[in-house]
Amino acid sequence: MRDDPSVIALVARVCEGDQDAWNGIIERYSPLVWSICHRFQLSRQDVDDVGQSVWLLLVENIGKLREPAALPGWLATATRHECLRVLRASRRQDPAGLPPEDLMPPDQVDLMVEQELFEAQRNFAFRAAFAELPEGCRALLTMLIADPPPGYAQVSDALKIPVGSIGPTRGRCLERLRRSPHLAAFLAERDDASEVRETAG
Repeated sequence: MRDDPSVIALVARVCEGDQDAWNGIIERYSPLVWSICHRFQLSRQDVDDVGQSVWLLLVENIGKLREPAALPGWLATATRHECLRVLRASRRQDPAGLPPEDLMPPDQVDLMVEQELFEAQRNFAFRAAFAELPEGCRALLTMLIADPPPGYAQVSDALKIPVGSIGPTRGRCLERLRRSPHLAAFLAERDDASEVRETAG
């Protein structure tokens, strides 16, 4: 997904002034920005401030990205910098406040950013794949992942399908979900990354 052509296309369209593409970037990557903010345990107001700053920075810099496919990493790094800036500003009077950024443990920070990118890409791939399922599959899977999950009798009554067909239908829907090009690309990259790590280890 690092060289995801859809990301490259979105960046190109934004640079051409396409508002729909800009909305697409915000929809796709807002969860990434929010999740990094929450990892830093920011208040709701600080999360909003960081989000606004990150999107303004992107407006100013999107045309200067050397590699448009690196947009997710750029957003993660910008969000981390803004979170640290907000935390430092709130702890100015605290002598035991945060250390300078160059003294932050880099491995931990890098791992956090990598994890956030992975989760954002996984969630986007899943949402895109789920949106392509037929309405009946979406309704069935949505009911079955509810917390707490309803019983099969309740699912049967709500969706007007026989109890005996719920399991097989769920299996077909999940298989269709797994075959989605969105998830297939994500899973292939994950498997490739795992192989690289195992070879390096």
